[in-house]
This record gives sequence, C-alpha cells and structure tokens, in this order.
Amino acid sequence: MCCTAGSLRKRDSQRAQEAVLNLQLRPKTVKLHTLKGLVTCFLPSGPERRGAGIAAAMEQASERRTASALFAGFRALGLFSNDIPHVVRFSALKRRFYVTTCVGKSFHTYDVQKLSLVAVSNSVPQDICCMAADGRLVFAAYGNVFSAFARNKEIVHTFKGHKAEIHLLQPFGDHIISVDTDSILIIWHIYSEEEYLQLTFDKTVFKISAILHPSTYLNKILLGSEQGSLQLWNVKSNKLLYTFPGWKVGVTALQQAPAVDVVAIGLMSGQVIIHNIKFNETLMKFRQDWGPITSISFRTDGHPVMAAGSPCGHIGLWDLEDKRLINQMRNAHSTAIAGLTFLHREPLLVTNGGDNALRIWIFDGPTGEGRLLRFRMGHSAPLTSIRYYGQNGQQILSASQDGTLQSFSTVHEKFNKSLGHGLINKKRVKRKGLQNTMSVRLPPITKFAAEEARESDWDGIIACHQGKLSCSTWNYQKSTIGAYFLKPKELKKDDITATAVDITSCGNFAVIGLSSGTVDVYNMQSGIHRGSFGKDQAHKGSIRGVSVDGLNQLTVTTGSEGLLKFWNFKSKSLIHSVGLSSSPNIMLLHRDSGILGLALDDFSISVLDIETRKIVREFSGHQGQINDMAFSPDGRWLISAAMDCSVRTWDLPSGCLIDCFLLDSAPLNVSMSPTGDFLATSHVDHLGIYLWSNISLYSVVSLRPLPTDYVPSVVMLPGTCQTQDVEVSEETVEPSDEMIEYDSPEQLDEQLVTLSLLPESRWKNLLNLDVIKKKNKPREPPKVPRSAPFFIPTIPGLVPRYAAPEQNNDPQQSKVVNLGVLAQKSDFCLKLEEGLVNNKYDMALNLLKELGPSGIETELRSLSPDCGGSIEVMQSFLKMIGMMLDRKRDFELAQAYLALFLKLHLKMLPSEPILLEEITNLSSQVEENWIHLQSLFNQSMCILNYLKSALL
Repeated sequence: MCCTAGSLRKRDSQRAQEAVLNLQLRPKTVKLHTLKGLVTCFLPSGPERRGAGIAAAMEQASERRTASALFAGFRALGLFSNDIPHVVRFSALKRRFYVTTCVGKSFHTYDVQKLSLVAVSNSVPQDICCMAADGRLVFAAYGNVFSAFARNKEIVHTFKGHKAEIHLLQPFGDHIISVDTDSILIIWHIYSEEEYLQLTFDKTVFKISAILHPSTYLNKILLGSEQGSLQLWNVKSNKLLYTFPGWKVGVTALQQAPAVDVVAIGLMSGQVIIHNIKFNETLMKFRQDWGPITSISFRTDGHPVMAAGSPCGHIGLWDLEDKRLINQMRNAHSTAIAGLTFLHREPLLVTNGGDNALRIWIFDGPTGEGRLLRFRMGHSAPLTSIRYYGQNGQQILSASQDGTLQSFSTVHEKFNKSLGHGLINKKRVKRKGLQNTMSVRLPPITKFAAEEARESDWDGIIACHQGKLSCSTWNYQKSTIGAYFLKPKELKKDDITATAVDITSCGNFAVIGLSSGTVDVYNMQSGIHRGSFGKDQAHKGSIRGVSVDGLNQLTVTTGSEGLLKFWNFKSKSLIHSVGLSSSPNIMLLHRDSGILGLALDDFSISVLDIETRKIVREFSGHQGQINDMAFSPDGRWLISAAMDCSVRTWDLPSGCLIDCFLLDSAPLNVSMSPTGDFLATSHVDHLGIYLWSNISLYSVVSLRPLPTDYVPSVVMLPGTCQTQDVEVSEETVEPSDEMIEYDSPEQLDEQLVTLSLLPESRWKNLLNLDVIKKKNKPREPPKVPRSAPFFIPTIPGLVPRYAAPEQNNDPQQSKVVNLGVLAQKSDFCLKLEEGLVNNKYDMALNLLKELGPSGIETELRSLSPDCGGSIEVMQSFLKMIGMMLDRKRDFELAQAYLALFLKLHLKMLPSEPILLEEITNLSSQVEENWIHLQSLFNQSMCILNYLKSALL
C-alpha cells in the first residue's frame, strides 16, 4: 500500500482520530494487546460509546474514594515517653525488670537490662491518661474507660462505669481500683469485670489526688486529697478507719517506705513527710525549693536513700539516716519528672518525663550521685525540619525547637543517635567544664541541608538557626557539631539572619542565603568564603531559597521580591531572571531531573525546568500557606503540605492532582524516601516523625485525576506500632483507592478481530514441530553387541562354514500396526462429533487451547481415518475453524490450527468432495479477513511514518 504526503494531509486528521479511537488498552482483567502477536484491531463500531462508559465508571469510583489512594499510615518514629508516669514490672519467669511508658494512644514496654523495645500495645480510641500494672496485666485508662492488656499488647478486659475522666488506678489483688476526677472510687473484679464497691466523695471537701495500698495492711487503702487530709479505708467492710488531718497542703504523691507502717507523703509545698500511719506520728520532714513533689521512690539495695522528683526536671536525693540532702541530679529531664522508680535491690533508678525521654541512672559512685547508664530519647519540642539522609532511605535527620539535631532510623531504634545541641563555643565549654550550657546553646535550627558524599572527610551538614547570621556545620559520623560557623566577615548588623541553605552534591561547597538578599558560597572543608552572587547582593528582598544542580554548573536563587534568578556557579554571573506572579515561600530542586518546585505566597505551586528556564506546570488548590514540598525519587510526583491540614500529591507529567488527604494536625514538613517506599511527615505540636507507606509499590493504584469538587477525608496519624489491630469500616473496604475493576468480555464488539491470550509457544511453532523434535532428539546410546551362542551352528561339509541367522522374508506379514483399529476416540474427537449435530464448538476449542504443541499435533493426526478418525470428524474440525473466523475471535489460533491441519492432511483433501468444499469456503473467509487487517496495518504505518518524517 503506497500513500503520498499530499493525500495524507487531506485525511490525516480524520484517520488520526480513528487510530486513536481504535487503540484502547484494556486494564487489569482486560487482555492487553500489542502489535507483536497480540493485537486487537478495531473495525468502525462506535468506540465513543465505550469510552463514555469507562469515563463514567472512573468518575463514580473517584466519587467513592474517601481516603488516600497512595499513602497508608505505617508507624511513628521518635516517641518514647510523655507526662504519664511509667510502670515497672518484674517477670518472675524471665527474672527481668520491664518498664512501660505511655506514648499517646498506646504504650511501649522496654527490657531494663538493655532498654530494648519488647512490645508495643494496640492503640486505644483516646490518649491514655494514667497507667498501672500488676504481675500479669497492664491497665491503661483513657477518658472514662480503662482496659487491661495481656502480653503487653492485647486488650482482654474493658471496664466502663465512670462518668468523668479517670486519673488514678491501683491494682489490688484480683481487683483494680479506679478513681475519676469527680472523686468517685470504684473497685472492680478484674476477671468478671463487675463492680465490687463504689465510694463517692464530695470533691469540695475531699478530692482524691493520690492512692496507696500500704504493705501488710489487708483490705486497706490510703487516700490523699487536694485539701491536704488523708483517709484510711477498709474496702472489704466499706468503713472509714481513720482520717489524718494532714498539713493543710494538697497531697501529690504517696509511696510505701521499706519499713512497715511508714509512708512517704509528697505535698504541693515541696515537702516530703515520712509518716508512721500506725501511730499517726511524723518521723522526719524534707523540703525542696523546686515546686511540688511529683514522685517519690526509695532505694532497697542497702542504702537508706530517698529520691524525689520536681516540676523543674531536678531530682533530690535524701539520706534517711542522717536526715539530710546528699545530692542533687539537676536537669535530669528538661521537663517535669513524671515518674521515678528504684529497682528492687538494684542501684538503678528509672525516670521518665514529658520531654520524650526514658533514662536509667546507676548509683555506683562514692558520692552517691547517679550517672546516666542507658536512655531512649526523642525531641522534647515540636520539630522544625526533617529530611532523609543518604540514599538507602534508612535515616531521617530532624531538627527541633529544643535546639537538638537527631537522626532516627526507620529500621530499628537502636540505630538512632543524637547529634546534640549546637554550642556557640564548644572549646570554651570543654575548657571551663560548664555544667549549665543553656547560656551558650544556639537557637533552634530552622533549615538544614545534608550530603553524605564526603561525610568521612569533613562536615556534611549545614544548618541555619533562628535569628542568627552564622550557619553551623555538623558531622554525621562523629555525631557532633562541626568546627566552623559560616558567616561573612564584613557584615556586623544584628538584624541580618541566614534564611536559606544548600550543599552541593559533591559535598565541597555550601550556599547560604541571607535576609539582606546576599548569597554566599563557602568551602565545607576549610570554611573559607569563596565568593558571592551579584555585585552587592543577589536579590533586593530576603532570600527564600537557594539550590545548586547536580553538576555544580547552575545555581538557582529566589527572593521575596518575586524574582527567580539563574547564576553560573563558577563565575557567579547572572544568566537569566524570571518574574513570578507572587512572592515565593519555598523552593525545592530535584537534581536528577532538573525540575524546580516553587511554593508561592498565594498558595499556588509553580514548576520550572531549569534547562529551558520556563514554567511547565502550575498547581492551585491549597487553602493555606504551603509549609513544605517533596519530590518522588523519579521526579513524577510533587507532594505538598500546607496549613490547611492537607497533603496533596501532584502528577507532573499529566499536571493533575492525583491524591489528597486531610490530617487532624497541620503538617509542617514532608520528605520522600530516596527509595520511594515511605513518606515522612511532621506536624504542629507533635514530637514524632510519622511514616506513610507508598501503596503503589505493593498494590495496583489508579493515578486518575481527582475531580474539582473532590472533598478529602481526615486520616488519623499512624501509631508507634507497625500493625494496628483496628476494625476497618465498610467505607475503607470499598475499592475506592484501587484500580477500577472492569471485567472485560471475551470480545468487546462483534465487528472486532480479537486475538487470544495464549503464549506464542502454544501456537507459533506448530508448523516447525517436526524440526524442533529432530533437533531436540537425544543421541542413541551405544548398542551392546549380541553375545555369540555357546555352540556356534555350522554347515556340514568339507570346509566348515558358520550358519547364517534365519530371516523372515514373508512379504505377506506387515509390521505396521493399524492404529485406526486399536485407537480410542479422544474427548476432542467426541466433541467434534457433537458439533456436527448441535453446531457448537466451544467445548472442543477449549480442549484444544489447554494442550501443548505436541498434544495439538497428536489430536489433529488422529482426525484422519487411518488414525481412528473419520471424514465427518475432519469436516467438523473445518467447521470449527470457520466458526472462529466468523466470530472474529482467537484469530491467530485459527490460522495456526488450520495451517497444521493442511500440512498433515493435504494429500487426502482433494479426493474428498465434502472436505474440498469446506476448504474453499475457509479460503475465502481467511482472505477477506486478512485483506482488511493488512489495509489497517498499512494505513497505521503510513500515518506513523509521515508523523516521524514531517517537518513540524
């Protein structure tokens, strides 16, 4: 077929539209057809109707989707403790101590020996407000309900009956005592979950603030109140045994002393009263000036020492024999001491606080001061910036408002490490040995950039601090702040601060942007200033972002005045400038693809190509300030997080919004793993890093655009456990986040020529099967010669001669077995015989599809009368081929089966008029179908060649 360019110009529009309509992919369960053997060729049959149906199905599915289709909550990192006191348990079976800390809606259990995480409990509906434990179960209260957990994980009992929030729990043998904020005390039987006793107190007179079961006091509990008085109750007889008038100050803590009848009472005034409750006698008093007593504990390893916690994070150690303060553990925690416990008969003190830290102190010094033995620590203040470090996607660097820079591992928490606080003069601190370093600490890190290329040679992290001009360097391998503070020497103004930083991919240079509009380049190895961009300043406004490409050829800067500038990295000369529609807020460069993302102050996003320096995509949809952005590793997705509590995923090739979900707390930072498996986020007023797994890596996900009126739903933040045993609602079970399930029929339309999905090995080599068998035939093994008889027969005569073996020369006897007599008819032949009667050949065709090439050849050979078949069966086979051609299905199978049939039985076909008539009809059908196919192929090839060769 030959077509000229002139004729194609007249018809190219119409035929191009037909070609587009005739080439449709059939998703998932639909057969995927290609030009190589598996092609679906369409005849004009109204494909607009089918396209409209598929579009309607996609629109309905997008309306059903309520949650995120791309990201699912995986787990939270960096959470170890909060302001709920910890619980220490001893396992008699394993002879080990375990400490349990609360982390929001679940709790962690650690082995004290190595402080390794043993178990993470299942989540509860609300944040846990108090905890307790006995030898078997852990009790956690949330709201006006509390539950009992077995094996540190599973809820086995739930107790409901309080109307106010529970704030105290006390195990009591087979019972558990709970107290709510309305001073209603309920005693429960643990295993039957029934109420045993309920006591109601007037909270204006006696509001319960502490509870204790004194040792050896059977069926008795001691209650402390905010009014200062104490009451001793017998819970079995429901009688008030005694009322202690107290010290006119609220009771905050009650703790049993190692001596019987002696109890330590912590007060709001900072006093600790050692009181004998049997004789109502005060033995000794201690006072600390750090505020109310938060917790009390006694050493039981032979040293009469009492420890008391304070809201300032300090711990006081008191000698009970000398009745004096022997030591102070200042700044044991940066927030209030939530709980402290001396392990039984061990010189170990376990403490936790609201600063997200769990610490174990050992008392092995001569002065009795505790030193830090082991700890698990996260950030004690909300995060300011997070970024993945390295290319393996296993470490996340995070900066916080507490001034620390830490690294969290996504594999195991034993690989976590803290790079510490930034110090203004680290040498001075070491030389003078300052204990309180608060005065010399740097402000919190606002932005940082990291590169691991030269981390073993010099510092690989550059960070700018809040309100500071100089930028600090950090060393990841040494886990400490670096040796240099990078800032221009000529600038001495206090109002100029560093606002943007970047580090080159080689790790040799750092680029720093200032609020004055200056952009400087420094050497990371020596800290020497290597030049500035522009004559006086790069921008007239404050620098909002700086980026360097992967080859150190191009530097991109943007300022608050609304300009984006491209600079030559080596010569520092301006190459190009682009005006933006609004002032930029964030700039992010994907170095591998050269795509630059800009978040503007009008809540829109612009995407530029740094090669052409033109805006290629513009996105809008956020209703609040965009806080951070992240590119997927392949550069196809741009993920943005904003103050409207939404996380949106934009598909750059199509320029559409493909995913969006809301969170109950606004996301501040997002970072995509270099391997693409996780998305990390941090949020307002949250201390942890939350990981979201990429569903598209392990499931079929539709990347269809979301409609303009799409309303996203709120997604809960993931917990610290990787698998949450939460009942999934019916709404989330719906296939809203998957590919549309479209079960395609065997043939989309009667006028379409459709091929089968059988592999080429089933049909392509049927004509060459004898050649393949001959090539694959193994060599014959060497034949063993026939052994000679013991007595060799001879012919009588003068000359002895050996007798020749007898041979059967009977021409009447034939060694060829007539298989037609012995062979049984196969299922395929029986189905063909049935087809002659009812004219249905689907069963016979399905049997043939299941066979391999050798089986197909055997079945077709058996159709001849010599091999057990008949002329009628051969005629039925040809009718089956005609049926396949009429229905335009399994086109390549019909051609292959017919070719093999002709090869095997071509000699006998002319002698049978019935078969000759069937072959004549098939020949016309095959020629008609093939001519039409060939014309379509030639037409498509002509259009493709023209489009490739035409000058655009």
